[in-house]
Amino acid sequence: MTYDVTAIRSQFPALADGAAHFDGPGGSQVPSAVGAAMAAVLTSGISNRGTVTRAEQRAEDVVREARAAFGDFIGTDPRGVVLGRSMTALTYDLSRAMAKTWRPGDEVVVTRLDHDANIRPWVQAAEAVGATVRWLDFDPETGELDSLEPLLTDRTRVVAVTAASNLIGTMPDVRAMTDLARGAGTLSYVDGVHYAAHALVDRNALGADVFVCSPYKFLGPHCGVLAADPELLESLHPDKLLPSSDVVPERFELGTLPYEALAGATAAVDFLAGIGADDGLGRRAALAAAWTSIEEHEDRLRDRIEAGLVDLGATVYSRAARRTPTLLASIAGHESAAVRQHLAEADINAPAGSFYALEASRRIGLGDDGALRIGVAPYTDDQDVDRLLAALATL
Repeated sequence: MTYDVTAIRSQFPALADGAAHFDGPGGSQVPSAVGAAMAAVLTSGISNRGTVTRAEQRAEDVVREARAAFGDFIGTDPRGVVLGRSMTALTYDLSRAMAKTWRPGDEVVVTRLDHDANIRPWVQAAEAVGATVRWLDFDPETGELDSLEPLLTDRTRVVAVTAASNLIGTMPDVRAMTDLARGAGTLSYVDGVHYAAHALVDRNALGADVFVCSPYKFLGPHCGVLAADPELLESLHPDKLLPSSDVVPERFELGTLPYEALAGATAAVDFLAGIGADDGLGRRAALAAAWTSIEEHEDRLRDRIEAGLVDLGATVYSRAARRTPTLLASIAGHESAAVRQHLAEADINAPAGSFYALEASRRIGLGDDGALRIGVAPYTDDQDVDRLLAALATL
């Protein structure tokens, strides 16, 4: 199918102000359909979920539709879809629930490639019970993770790994790691926040026992989604209020859910599916077609940007064999914060920093300051790239 980026851009009101957005890895812009879905819920008669009044039924429908949408989006059983405030909050909640069964001497594995949201909750949960943290390192030259196998023992309780680095874009071989984890009798917890913004998610193909993502990275509002087999969730018992439901997945959903955000997240999934050719095959098939087109478009623009950065003498830190259209770069003689400001003056949004990937930034020698991050999104076009490279050339 032909990727019509002009038609796609026309559905994003934020782009009308003329700015070029390369800040998608921190949060994407949203199409009109997402805002409309959120407004419709906020202005409708709605209440706490139930089955008696229309307001209760409307809330129930919003939640049911969100679970179904993310069942299709993640390739998972909707009965195992947990909805929450953010990926960080969901990870903290699940890590604490899992740690209830850990003992001193048990072990957890985290990687230096990950966002801190898939590191610190596990480190702190381990510290609270006297468990040991084992660190999986990566090659700072290539961005590729080291081998997981030497770190696994019969005391390993969870392997937390990213499906894509939000800092340098590396997409590790997740399936190889989840197979090793399963072979060692342990669980895998896969951070798909950055991955889900650039590739079709298939939880079963990834082998992830738990997969988490955040809709605001892929054209939706701020919220978090966690997916696992219902049977696994049944075995975990988070702290919760006494009157709240103890059924799965509701037992993990603390407080009243943000119905308007869930409606917006569902609309984002439907928008992405609309990019693909449905042909009556359903939303999952449409999403698969859409991501094929989106990846081709985004990778082409990434290659253009990378070539332009190299021509300008920039150092590019994103060199893994498989990676997202996200580039981390620094330009000799220029502080990254100053480069960011220079771009902002040209109405180009490209932030600088370590973006909560502190361990990764330190590992590649950038300390806590990081560098300039340039991210491509489905609405990025060649004119945006032209503007970016031209502005960088005037430094």
